[in-house]
Amino acid sequence: MQKPLSTSADAPLETRQGVCNLCEAICGLSFQVQGEHIVSIKGNDADPFSRGHVCPKAVALKDVHEDPDRLRRPVKRVGQGTDARWVEISWDEAFDLVARELVQVRQQHGANAVGVYQGNPTVHNWGNITHGPLFMGQLKTRNRFSATSVDQLPHHLTSYWLYGHQFLLPIPDIDRTQYMLMLGGNPLASNGSIMTVPDVRKRLKALQARGGKLVVVDPRRTETAAIADEHLAIKPSGDAAFLLSMVHVLLNESLAKPGHLLPLLKDLEALKAAVAPFSPEATAAQSGIDSATTRRLTRELAQAESGVCYGRMGVSTQVNGVVCQWAIQVINILTGNLDREGGALVTHPAIDLVKTGLIGPGHVGVWHSRVRKAPEFGGELPVSVLAEEILTPGRGQIRAMVTSCGNPVLSTPNGQQLDQALAQLDFMVSVDFYINETTRHAHVILPPTCFVEHDHYDLVFMHFAVRNVARYSPAILPKPEGALHDWEIYAGLAKRYAQHAWALERGGTTQRLKGMLTRSAMSRLRPDQLLALGLRKGAYPLRMKQLRAAPQGIDLGPLRPGLVQGLSKKGRAIPLLPAAIAGELPMLAATLPGAAPDADSLTLIGRRDVRSNNSWMHNSERLVSGKARCVLWMHTEDAARRGLVDGQTVQIISRVGQVAAPVFITPDIRPGVVSLPHGWGHGRQGVKLGVASRHAGVSLNDLTDDQLTDRLSGNAALNSLTVRVAALAQAT
Repeated sequence: MQKPLSTSADAPLETRQGVCNLCEAICGLSFQVQGEHIVSIKGNDADPFSRGHVCPKAVALKDVHEDPDRLRRPVKRVGQGTDARWVEISWDEAFDLVARELVQVRQQHGANAVGVYQGNPTVHNWGNITHGPLFMGQLKTRNRFSATSVDQLPHHLTSYWLYGHQFLLPIPDIDRTQYMLMLGGNPLASNGSIMTVPDVRKRLKALQARGGKLVVVDPRRTETAAIADEHLAIKPSGDAAFLLSMVHVLLNESLAKPGHLLPLLKDLEALKAAVAPFSPEATAAQSGIDSATTRRLTRELAQAESGVCYGRMGVSTQVNGVVCQWAIQVINILTGNLDREGGALVTHPAIDLVKTGLIGPGHVGVWHSRVRKAPEFGGELPVSVLAEEILTPGRGQIRAMVTSCGNPVLSTPNGQQLDQALAQLDFMVSVDFYINETTRHAHVILPPTCFVEHDHYDLVFMHFAVRNVARYSPAILPKPEGALHDWEIYAGLAKRYAQHAWALERGGTTQRLKGMLTRSAMSRLRPDQLLALGLRKGAYPLRMKQLRAAPQGIDLGPLRPGLVQGLSKKGRAIPLLPAAIAGELPMLAATLPGAAPDADSLTLIGRRDVRSNNSWMHNSERLVSGKARCVLWMHTEDAARRGLVDGQTVQIISRVGQVAAPVFITPDIRPGVVSLPHGWGHGRQGVKLGVASRHAGVSLNDLTDDQLTDRLSGNAALNSLTVRVAALAQAT
């Protein structure tokens, strides 16, 4: 494998502006560069959006670029198990091998015998978005999966039902709101999520300085909860009951004032009847929040000058995730804060993926998974069913996989089962630049250039940004000789796959020929050329020349209303009580107040760390240095009851597996709840991550249950898991 580029000591020191696209914040950065070497990375004070903010992840861009473990040429696996070794091959050989094997699997077993998994970095690199469909679209498989269904799927499904499009996601107007109720989110660690918000600490402090209030609802006293005006330690999976009780109070205390939204609303009376069982008194046992507090918070939000309710991953990845996200939208609607300054607003990005049709409105249940009959959404099945679709024989069984920028063995439920499933595939190809817990199963790995070696324009996260901005960032360093960008990899795969499919079908059809010609034309256009075309059709008078002249970004102004106007133009109402929700609420009401929990069991939740967004970040020494982060948080009372002491290794046991980790005893988590961070577990055989292997930790998802999902969407219920914890010597 090729070694990283060396430093040119005689080259002049230059300052170049770019971005960090490792998380949703997309912070502007200032790079000091000497030749082909990054000397330093700092926040860009001139960036109108991130305003000089930087977190430890950005500095690690230098580590990724220089990492000797990072692949720089295609590799092919020779042998299996302990005898496996990796051999560099040419791009031509790699493309031919991938195309030949995938076409053969499809011809022998059908299109659905090929599965696709796309990790969350797929939407962080715009080349994946612009050119990935050229290749993925040719596979024509229904077995498509992504990180969406271990994350934000309930957001998309709710927006599809209420507003008619999966990407019409109202974003908190954090810079102007006077009251923010936040559930299951920790933006001080995440830099925002489905709320692109760099420099969030200062923004929240500004909210408080102007007399506003921040309330955080979370089982753990997170970094964000620590600076809030009020923190409520809710029971895990009690969020739906709590939110429904807020809707109940709004409708039964005459606090609902939807104002400008009223002409669009349907089912208001039906909604009131549906939430009748969820009074604050009835839900207190399930949520762990007393009725007086629920009523007070609801009145505060309803009476605030402006306010917004925001819920993130903690409320999405549970058994009632869709109900939670729907209730949050209903609260913003009933308080009149939807499509209102200081409330929740849709964005107006320079490249609008909704208006251009580049992202479709979505659909649900058009087909279902073969084994469990889980519904698709937007053309994807929930990743919780991926392993069983590989392991279960029969027509449609997945026999080959394409993975892109993902590590589902560590990021999806019951990772050990998926690990075993991937090992039995006939063929697997991964677009990735590491040999990690997932890609070690691949037969071929195709490594793209790293983040500082290609240009970037954020096509997705500007739809979630708390301010409208446009920013094109040129590559900080040149593409190394012989390397390919991700868009070039997909263009190459698309061309070679079409050629192999054409040859096998002895000429194919006229439709296939037209498709080949279209893909050939598209593959010759770089992402920046496609961007230039898109800007001409956008809502702003922007051209590439302007973006290139302002690499720090162009401020397009604060969020503004537009959702109501857009829905009105289409003659679309807002159905407050979708049929699926109406059917779900009686089942949820039947669980009130619920059975007393087992005194020996605990509820496991995840945890986010500012230094760790994805598993591959653990191969940066500066991000894993210092105190150990893969530890089990446990409340003081729970530890005392089990006779545990701080730092002791404990066994954590769930239905699907068990792991051992040190315990961290703290009052900053609700009694009865324990927490592990995600993305660890690097001790598996065959992983080629030197730093990460020395800080292996354990995988949260060796415990999470693939059978435990949100009933309406199939989204993984990662924060609803019952576990038992005991001293290692006492484990049975």
